[in-house]
Amino acid sequence: MTHPSDRIDTELDSRAKPQLESFLRLVARAPRSLLMLDFDGTLAPFRKDRKKAVPYPGVVSTLQNILGIGKTRVVIISGRDVRETVPLLSIKPHPEVWGLHGLQRLKADGSIELWELDDSTVEGLAAAEDWLRSQNLLHAVELKSGSIAVHWRGLAESEAQAMRDRVMLGWTDIAQRFGLGLMDFDGGVEIRSPKANKGTAVRTILSEMDPEVPSAYLGDDNTDEDAFKAINGRGLSILARPEWRPTAAQIWLRPPEELLELLAGWLRACRERDDSSAGLNLSER
Repeated sequence: MTHPSDRIDTELDSRAKPQLESFLRLVARAPRSLLMLDFDGTLAPFRKDRKKAVPYPGVVSTLQNILGIGKTRVVIISGRDVRETVPLLSIKPHPEVWGLHGLQRLKADGSIELWELDDSTVEGLAAAEDWLRSQNLLHAVELKSGSIAVHWRGLAESEAQAMRDRVMLGWTDIAQRFGLGLMDFDGGVEIRSPKANKGTAVRTILSEMDPEVPSAYLGDDNTDEDAFKAINGRGLSILARPEWRPTAAQIWLRPPEELLELLAGWLRACRERDDSSAGLNLSER
């Protein structure tokens, strides 16, 4: 697909509405469904201060109601540590949450599973941190188990590009020597363990569900592409971001309005006893 234009916007819109309505009819008929969601950029707008990135108004209450009905398994899959995501999400009791791009899993019962890191990964991340320290860049760093992220959100475009070029110059050799992955995300770059990604999480979750369960994944940036690829063929992949970009996702929605419409449609579908009125009712644009 080429670069987005008004014509492409119209084509995407015309495909998205009937596809979503058809999918929600499946949710209405099914005894169980699966809703997987990225956090930053999907459920919550990006903030320069990551601790203030709370979900869009209406998201928490709608997800709380979906969970309350008990028909849908709701799973949050984020690059954050789960201990950061849960307080920002403010859903009680919290749903299942995966963190660190699939390396960490917080179950509904409160137990946390964490993939064990091999020696090469530990050594590589230590080298990446040492390099950042030598460059006086630790102020822009988020240290996590299994990865290190450098953030430049809030900087001018030229400054952000200069920081990215600088970090990639220093990290590329480290990633190659220690077998680590390098991934751009919206507002930064991350060096991380290659052991797991969001696609790993999606495949694990899908393996725990009946193949006939209606399933969807919503995400916004490059780190969600593995998840889109993992669910394609088993469910619906949805790009949720203000502007379209090339993606493996099947359809595109723009938050917060269309995100809230989808969640509201899912809630209605959960409440339906038949498929007669479980539509998304996307507003005209």
